[in-house]
Amino acid sequence: MTISIDARSLRIEAIEADLAQGKITLGAAVKRLRVEVTQLQQTQFARMCKISVRTLIQIEHDEGNPTLKSLNAVFKPFGLQMGVVRLSRNF
Repeated sequence: MTISIDARSLRIEAIEADLAQGKITLGAAVKRLRVEVTQLQQTQFARMCKISVRTLIQIEHDEGNPTLKSLNAVFKPFGLQMGVVRLSRNF
C-alpha cells in the first residue's frame, strides 16, 4: 500500500514533532519513518541508505554509537538531518 505525498509529509512532520518533544527516541523515529513512510524492510532501507543492516538495527534499537554520517544517511530520504537545537531554558 502506498501513501500520498500529502500523507507522507504529514507523517514525517508528526514523527519529527514527537522526536523534538521527547515523546520518542531517535531510534523509534528512524523505525517509524522507515515503516510508516517508506514501508521498506530493514534490508531494503539499509541498502537505499548505503549503511549496513547491523548499523540500521543498532540505530533503531538505540544501541551502539552511530556516526553522524550514518544518522544523516537514514534521515536524508525524508528531507531531514541531524542538527544542534537549543535546550529548554529550565536546565
